[in-house]
Amino acid sequence: MDSELYQGHLERAAGFLQARLGDPPSTALVLGSGLGNFVDALPTHSSLAYGEIPGFPVSGVIGHPGKLTHSGGRGVSFCALQGRSHFYEGLAQSEIVFPVRSLARWGIRDFVITNAAGAIGRDFSPGDLMVISDHINLSGDNPLAGPNLDALGERFPDMTNAYHPDLRKTVLEAGRELGLEVKQGGYVCVKGPSYETPAEIRMLRALGADVVGMSTVPEVISLNHMRCRVVGISCITNMAAGILPGPLEHDQVLDTPDGSARILKTCCWHFWIE
Repeated sequence: MDSELYQGHLERAAGFLQARLGDPPSTALVLGSGLGNFVDALPTHSSLAYGEIPGFPVSGVIGHPGKLTHSGGRGVSFCALQGRSHFYEGLAQSEIVFPVRSLARWGIRDFVITNAAGAIGRDFSPGDLMVISDHINLSGDNPLAGPNLDALGERFPDMTNAYHPDLRKTVLEAGRELGLEVKQGGYVCVKGPSYETPAEIRMLRALGADVVGMSTVPEVISLNHMRCRVVGISCITNMAAGILPGPLEHDQVLDTPDGSARILKTCCWHFWIE
């Protein structure tokens, strides 16, 4: 898509959000597979289906409701993207990151990006939460490829602290104060949609990854390009291929986050919203 046309779509989406929801909250959450129920028990001001918002892609993946929920309480408001689109659905990465870019253009500066991930490290268990300390992009693409959108950010953004140290510290401290074990490690993004082979998991472990998934990294790159602060949290849904006997099934990805969503909600509410 032409860069000027894309920029126009972003401005149109941001203007729509301003008109429908008013001034932006300070924080947005992107909720990965099975984590959409994070917002179910929170007071909701309004909810928009992605199809209502100009330019928003609509995911066809089970476990991604496709709604923007504007919630709040205790004097603080925030919004949540319940679900996301993925590279393996055939979209360009510029389309995948359109929702978070729109929120940033609306005026949101802090983002909590979550995902469901498979554990490569043997010291993880299904149901664990892991704060992402760094990532490896093996998706085969980058959302910043093509003409640079100068109005959004510079051509070569620094990714040394792609996951903001202060926000990572915030989540880890919140977990400790609540008596929750929140781990920390590296995330590797692959294209999918097939799960990895045992040989590929051995390779990813040798590269230094702790968990593997099919999302998050494009959004994190684009938000760093726009000079937003990002923290990433992985919900460990399963052990990756070859670590335990038996095949991998998508039902594990959808079922395991139920408990983790409650933990994540408690942790984020305690620190960002309380």
